Amino acid sequence: MNFTQKCFLMGSLLTAVAIIVAVGIALPKVDNLRKSEAVWGYQCKNDRCVKTPISEESYPAANAISLPACRLFCGEGAGLLWPQPTGQLAVENELAHIDPDQVWFQWDEKLTQLVGLWEANRDRFRSQLKKRAQGAALKPGGKAVRIKLNVTDDSLALNYETDESYSLTVGAGSSKDELQATIEAKTFFGARHGLETLSQLVLYDDIRNELQMVARARVSDAPAFPHRGLALDTSRNFIDLESLRRTIDGMAMVKLNVFHWHITDSQSFPLVVKSRPTLHTYGAYSRQDVYTADDVQRLVQYALERGIRIVPELDAPAHVGEGWEKLGVTACFNYQPWENYCVEPPCGQLDPTKDAVYDILEDVYREMNAMFNRSDLFHMGGDEVSVRCWNATGSIQRWMGEQEWGLQEGDFMKLWNYFQTEALRRLDKTLPVAEGGKPRPIVMWTSKLTESPYLEQYLDKDRYIVQVWTTGNDSKVANLLQKGYRLIMSNYDALYLDCGFAGWVTDGSNWCAPYIGWQKVYNNDLMAIGGPYAQQILGGEAALWTEQSDTHTLDNRLWPRLSAHAERLWSNPRAGWQMAEARMLLHRERLIEEGIAANSIQPKWCLQNEANCPIGGDGGRS
Repeated sequence: MNFTQKCFLMGSLLTAVAIIVAVGIALPKVDNLRKSEAVWGYQCKNDRCVKTPISEESYPAANAISLPACRLFCGEGAGLLWPQPTGQLAVENELAHIDPDQVWFQWDEKLTQLVGLWEANRDRFRSQLKKRAQGAALKPGGKAVRIKLNVTDDSLALNYETDESYSLTVGAGSSKDELQATIEAKTFFGARHGLETLSQLVLYDDIRNELQMVARARVSDAPAFPHRGLALDTSRNFIDLESLRRTIDGMAMVKLNVFHWHITDSQSFPLVVKSRPTLHTYGAYSRQDVYTADDVQRLVQYALERGIRIVPELDAPAHVGEGWEKLGVTACFNYQPWENYCVEPPCGQLDPTKDAVYDILEDVYREMNAMFNRSDLFHMGGDEVSVRCWNATGSIQRWMGEQEWGLQEGDFMKLWNYFQTEALRRLDKTLPVAEGGKPRPIVMWTSKLTESPYLEQYLDKDRYIVQVWTTGNDSKVANLLQKGYRLIMSNYDALYLDCGFAGWVTDGSNWCAPYIGWQKVYNNDLMAIGGPYAQQILGGEAALWTEQSDTHTLDNRLWPRLSAHAERLWSNPRAGWQMAEARMLLHRERLIEEGIAANSIQPKWCLQNEANCPIGGDGGRS
């Protein structure tokens, strides 16, 4: 390159840099863009919020309202609430600017057992309010908020008899610069739900850049079902504690009250049992992928503060393998081809004929009951026991021959009952009886053992609760109800949140495809499933089995579908998902504000243009 060419190139580069610098100076800074005035507001027309440009001529900024404010007042007042209340709801058309640094709590110090719980909820509530603005610099000032919590019973028993109802009243405080919210409830759990509702009556106004709270409101509320839960598997893939806490936070937001922890399975045993260290030493994926007793107890307390009980499951006699196999008490562990002996690899079942099984179980039960000391339920699993597995084990065949049993299905059900009877006896030795001296309820999954005639022979309906994972219209459900059994519904056709992904042991989709959208979850009507026996259905649990999920994908597998499940169980809505869609879109934004990576369900344009997206809508022509 000669001197002339070099000069020409240098001049071109300098010109380009000058243009870039000039453009950079001409463009407004991002921070200034974020601080610019809002140009859109919303107007309520025919019970729908219509996006409207702010104009001093037709829609002045002084009159403009934000989307959350419009959704709150446009209709019956439930526009910001999830789940919607079941009782009285009266929200007046007035918002007040509040100061999140001036939120004060008052509770009865005499109920000492509750003080620590209220302190935790006070801090959480204040944090929730500050997250509403998502980092925006709020306008200073605003009214103080005083929250009075009136609870009459300091019991912390969370069971099927617990009163979770509450009433909430919001009005003027003792001075013109204060609002007062009063929550009345029999129990801590009901009052905590009321506090959750109050947090949803606070919104961020992006037009005025301030937090606003409903100035006058009355709510009375109670759940339709006492058992409202999530069943989460942490064995197929490990879920870290931070993710479990975040999941419990989300559950609290929507008033779910049961975290059913499927903590072990054949793939791994992540629970540290000090008396049987072989289980986690050889059964965990790594030394880091474990839950210690301290981890569990802290999580139990964390859940209690949020109105949730953790119900542990030790699935047996099937779904055991890693860790157990080193103790010499399993049958058909990792047999190949696995599809001949179980439903997914690795196979593994406990051998009921080995006396050592029951000694090990007793030790595990004892430590689990100490860890999960807040639960009045214990889940014994009982899922997918394979007769082929037991029948392929020579020592089991010989033992059954010594009992003069055959090798037919009924004989293996007798073997299963032998296991269940002794395992339950060992569990009862370690499990304190419930109040009134009654044995603790035991939950088991639907299986061959929960079908007639074995059901009536082996499972006492006063002791056992059956968790249903078959379809909602399965005749086995009707049989269980007709026989008088209490049920928890986890029907896979609406509540298995792992459905619809790629097959992991074959090509195509996984076994329960297609994907289940929030709409189907929402419409899963347990009253219709139960029919004349609906009162025997205690509630339901959405389930996430984690063969194809882990810490990194957990949030978007659960949310916001778990919220749809929560409203079904709390509110038992008579209308379908279409009536809930606008609220769901706003609720999903609130999950995001709380740091929960909820899946997107529509373009945000649909949130901002209500009723324009669903097929059958009026396209905004109303």
